[in-house]
Amino acid sequence: MTARVLVTGLGIAAPTGLGIEEYWSATLAGRSAIGRVTRFTPTSYPSRLAGEIGGFVAEDHLPSRLLPQTDRMTRLALVGADWAFADAGVVPSELPAYDVGVITASHSGGFEFGQNELRALWSKGGQHVSAYQSFAWFYAVNSGQISIRKGLRGPSSVVVSDQAGGLDALAQARRQLRKGTSMVIAGAVDASICPWGWVAQMTSGRLSTSDDPARAYLPFDDRAAGHVPGEGGALLVLEEAGHARRRGAPRVYGEIAGHAATIDPRPGSDRAPTLQRAIELALADAGTTPDDIGVVFADAAAVPDLDRAEAEAITKVFGPRGVPVTAPKTTTGRLYSGAAPLDVAAALLSIRDQVIPPTVHSTLSPSYEIDLVTGAPRPAEPRSALVIARGQGGFNSAMVVRAAEPVHV
Repeated sequence: MTARVLVTGLGIAAPTGLGIEEYWSATLAGRSAIGRVTRFTPTSYPSRLAGEIGGFVAEDHLPSRLLPQTDRMTRLALVGADWAFADAGVVPSELPAYDVGVITASHSGGFEFGQNELRALWSKGGQHVSAYQSFAWFYAVNSGQISIRKGLRGPSSVVVSDQAGGLDALAQARRQLRKGTSMVIAGAVDASICPWGWVAQMTSGRLSTSDDPARAYLPFDDRAAGHVPGEGGALLVLEEAGHARRRGAPRVYGEIAGHAATIDPRPGSDRAPTLQRAIELALADAGTTPDDIGVVFADAAAVPDLDRAEAEAITKVFGPRGVPVTAPKTTTGRLYSGAAPLDVAAALLSIRDQVIPPTVHSTLSPSYEIDLVTGAPRPAEPRSALVIARGQGGFNSAMVVRAAEPVHV
């Protein structure tokens, strides 16, 4: 099937803002939320900066019975789902339970919950470990908790492909909608800013060790030396166009028009990376050409070799400086699986408001032939956008979103 898949609701929880407009105004203003870690004492670690979500009090949003059984990422995801459904004008309990699915991505699961229970095991003994540890750490827990809380019994799953996973989850939701499901809430929220999660992230060798928030995360810059981790992400209500029209969806942000995923050859192979191929396949899936893309939201690894590979792929597809490129995640840090759904939300808001947000702090290296938007928002008239995400281990994912006409009945 080739049914059109529309985005009719957004639920955003980001270091720069809780909710759509708070996040978007901060993004356009270039306000960064990167700072010294406060969720634990980072003094003894080589990396000490993160994009943390401030002002989120789970007790203000969730029933007390859920708090003992959920990790921070799940609490954020549950609230993000509430916001996304409210934005879409949907009361899930009023829809047939088997018509709505939940598909999320996860990079690391409930790290903080797992750390706390392991501490209890080591210091107090097994009788002090919560029974909720059996699932609160698990990669699929956000899908499970959202589906249980909302009573959703449609196709549900989790995708694990590191930073690429957020796009892959949206693509999986699109496939389910084309098979006949009416609505899927999809995307990702990650949150692993805790000592155990921090050490795990440091093993990648890709974390910045700068203590200056303005110099720590600089993709496509000659000073690039790693990324800053963050927490949060976005959940999107995706809907088959006919269903959105029949129920009178109050708003349509755009259409998920195309997607492709590839995997790079193993390190040391003489074969080329496959990001360019993912972009080309996503454009083909959308039935569009490079000339139709008004902006690219880059993965923006801030690791020189990875930045070079991404810049070269963009240049080969679009030509030298052939399309505006941006990476608003420099204000939030890399949110792992939550990053790409947040970029998709930003891309849809760019199309809505006809503006491209800036990549703060970075100064484009002359060795890259891309048109990086820096300094201030750039007025533009994008009708389509490309979002790129790459995960450690060679995962590549590319998604095309475009404007869609309102579907009011």
